Amino acid sequence: GYVLFDSRQKLKTADTVCTGCMSFNLRSLHFSIQGSLCGSVDLFDCCLKRTIYKNKFEMTYVGLSQVIVKSLQSGTRVVVKSHYAYQIHMVNIMGDDQYVVAYTTDTLLLGDLKSFRISEIPWSESGGNEKFFFKHPNCCMIFNAGELTLVEYGTNDILGSVRTEFMTKRLTSVRINDRKLKGADDNKKIAYCVDLKTIAIVDLVFGVTLATISHDSKIDWVDLNETSRKLLFRDKKLKLYLFDIESQQKTTLLGYCSFVQWIPSSDVCVAQSRNNLCVWYNIDSPDKITMVTIKGDIEAVERIDGKTEVVVNEGITSINYTLDEGLIEFGTAIDDKDYSRAVQYLESLELTPETETMWNSLSQLSLQSRKLHIAERCFAALGNVSRVRYLRSIRKIIEEGGDDFRVQAKLAILDKQFRVAEAIYLEQGWIDEAMEMYQSLHMWEEALRVAENKNHPELETLRRNYFTWLTNTNQEEKAGEVLERNSDYMGALQMYMRAGLPAKAARVAMDHQNIMNQYDVIDNITTQLLKGGMYERAGELYEKIQRYQNALEFYRKGKVFRRAVELARQAFPGEVVDIEEEWGDYLTSQQQNDDAVDHFIEAGKYIKAVEAAIHSRQWSKALQIIETQDSPEALKFYPIIADYHAHIGELRDAER
Repeated sequence: GYVLFDSRQKLKTADTVCTGCMSFNLRSLHFSIQGSLCGSVDLFDCCLKRTIYKNKFEMTYVGLSQVIVKSLQSGTRVVVKSHYAYQIHMVNIMGDDQYVVAYTTDTLLLGDLKSFRISEIPWSESGGNEKFFFKHPNCCMIFNAGELTLVEYGTNDILGSVRTEFMTKRLTSVRINDRKLKGADDNKKIAYCVDLKTIAIVDLVFGVTLATISHDSKIDWVDLNETSRKLLFRDKKLKLYLFDIESQQKTTLLGYCSFVQWIPSSDVCVAQSRNNLCVWYNIDSPDKITMVTIKGDIEAVERIDGKTEVVVNEGITSINYTLDEGLIEFGTAIDDKDYSRAVQYLESLELTPETETMWNSLSQLSLQSRKLHIAERCFAALGNVSRVRYLRSIRKIIEEGGDDFRVQAKLAILDKQFRVAEAIYLEQGWIDEAMEMYQSLHMWEEALRVAENKNHPELETLRRNYFTWLTNTNQEEKAGEVLERNSDYMGALQMYMRAGLPAKAARVAMDHQNIMNQYDVIDNITTQLLKGGMYERAGELYEKIQRYQNALEFYRKGKVFRRAVELARQAFPGEVVDIEEEWGDYLTSQQQNDDAVDHFIEAGKYIKAVEAAIHSRQWSKALQIIETQDSPEALKFYPIIADYHAHIGELRDAER
């Protein structure tokens, strides 16, 4: 290879007559000349500048835009170079001596000295007011003038920028591929506080806001889980909440929460409420919580060599509480879609409400992934024998080389997606299978709908079978509705009567004059209506066939006075007065005295009208009625009305 030098200065070496060879070490930037007459070796250090930083790092400026940072302790070297050839004028080591920050005229270089990942992003002069946060291992957070900028190490673009005034670790949570989901390319999200009562969750890959959470109290702490599907946050009242990003649902987990943390490499949550250690092994079921009584405060959660312990400070000593690693690993196996490993963990545990929930979750996930043998094992653990047999029959179809469409349809039926199964059958032209599916599920109307849409030749047979099934299962009301839709009104009426529904039978009879002419049928319906206390409907039925005397009697017995008055005015004018008085008496008994006044006046019962007006405190109306009466009985009400006016200070009216 060739090394090109930009010649700036000539250097003469003394006593060098001829040169045997020359070499250049790119790593150490040393240039050597060997083979003079005297056997000497000349070594030249080729760099612009070399400095020692805090007695920990050696910085060698190879060129204006390139610096080699060497750790004096470990000897590792990292090259910090501007890809745009801008001059580097300042280099700092930050974050427990792990991260390098370098400024050029127009860019900013950030790097992780342990992983050797360097990023260069455009950066304008900010006067050195920016603050750097290196809490996340995969990215650096830069806060400047109310704007939070995220830079992923090894990427020369800004990952994302958000506006916030609260730049603390407690109010900001960033997840950069901490635990990638299968099938997902990148999982990069941030949860931060827009203000003290609002949380925003942003997808940094697509730059869209996934959720905005408004809370009624000031927020004290936020943290996304490693897969960025769930968010935990706590308010100043020490209430702990869980937010599901996919369903946008907020759930209250705990009150008086003094400590909370996600267990590393899992979706298990640990929290403390007073003297209780609370663990959610399955965060998808927040009501399933494991509680242990402790005597101190939780200091940390440690997970080392497949063992998870909660460190509790009890004053003089610290005690470690070991968590159930099998339950923790179950969640991790689910996220990794290693369902066989999840089954192994669950088989080693006893059946408890927590493990039952996990078996159920695993069964649904395995069905979605077509892992039928695993789903069968889950339902067996849950004691769901019918589903075990059904899945076994599906597996038998697969083993025999059956159609995949048939398997898809049966799985849709298992998931109660009957319309999906119907669509699969009909796409393949399997009309009989679709009808048989609905019949086996006793969904006869759906089977009839399919038969009618496809003009099936067995449509009438299917209707008869449906009616027979309804009568055999004592569903007379449904059978009556079927007959009514088929215009068999007399049959529908009989079915309604058998079902003890005379009101429906009366409706059918009143809608069809040919039935109304059959007085024995009407009398039978009326008898059943009276037994059920449905006097108004019985009155309507008799009024329809012009048996007004009976209709009026039933209206009065059923206290349906409005219809009774209307009928009496038409057929029995002489009884209107009595019905009005009876109506007024009924309203008085129901403490509806203000409505009773008018009916007593209509009946000519003025004394009763005055009493009702006084009881309803209609004093002016009572006085008007009395003044029109010459009866001695009316005089007894004057003192009562006078006392009322005197009581409210209307002395002139009282005297009158």
